[in-house]
Amino acid sequence: MIETVDHIIIVVEDLHSAEENYTKILGLKPVWRGAHDALGTSNVLFNFENTYLELLSATGSGIGADLVKQTIKEKGDSLLGLVLGTKDINSFREIIKKSGHSLSELSDGEGKNEQNEQREWLLQFLPNELTRGIFSFVIEHKSEGLPLFTKDKSTVSRLEQVVVKTNDIKGFIKVYRDIFGIRLALDKFVEAWKKRILFFRLNKTTIEVIEEKNDEDTPKDSLWGLAWGVRDISKTRKRLVANNVEVSDIRPGVKEGTLVATISSHTNNVPTLLIEHTKKA
Repeated sequence: MIETVDHIIIVVEDLHSAEENYTKILGLKPVWRGAHDALGTSNVLFNFENTYLELLSATGSGIGADLVKQTIKEKGDSLLGLVLGTKDINSFREIIKKSGHSLSELSDGEGKNEQNEQREWLLQFLPNELTRGIFSFVIEHKSEGLPLFTKDKSTVSRLEQVVVKTNDIKGFIKVYRDIFGIRLALDKFVEAWKKRILFFRLNKTTIEVIEEKNDEDTPKDSLWGLAWGVRDISKTRKRLVANNVEVSDIRPGVKEGTLVATISSHTNNVPTLLIEHTKKA
């Protein structure tokens, strides 16, 4: 089934500027600068302990470029995609079909970097009743993993949370737990927020789901923001301030044993939080 949040996609109009922004935020250099010639897009990748971040821009012609341009026209630079990973995409297909959903054929994907190195993968696009408004697909990599660069205590080490909002929390559970097989670790009503929240856990990442009821009859999910894990939030904040990144004071997190700070610049319109765990969960 689904083993990982494989990566997160942020679409940007100016790839070079976005790369500079996220190099400052993350404290890391990209591990990949490449292009998808058939899709008309170029990308920059940052790698972490548990996933990677893709900055994606339209640089040519193709369905990928069309998607990026349309998204930017509607929302500007923004959080676009939640890509789920599996080690056996054919088994995943069989499970989805047995659950009563139709699937398109598998697609081959490839990208080349500035050194003409190539990455290859298989991907499965999902029907609307499973993506529910989020640009999402399932991927099985055929190439070796991305390298990890040396880090210090001020750099981002992993993706802690990707935050999703939904108007249909029961339907979300049916898709992500019952069909995708992702572990539902928390289902709680937060009195202070007057909202129900879910935590789905996989590869040390949490998909945090917040219920936002509305008058729409159609189930609708949307990506909202990211939370990045750091080892020493004081050192991280000091590094960000030195790079002219706007960041809040450090404060206790909602979860006991955490410290958090909010980044309010250089994020390309993505709500962004830093989290340090001061004690083991």
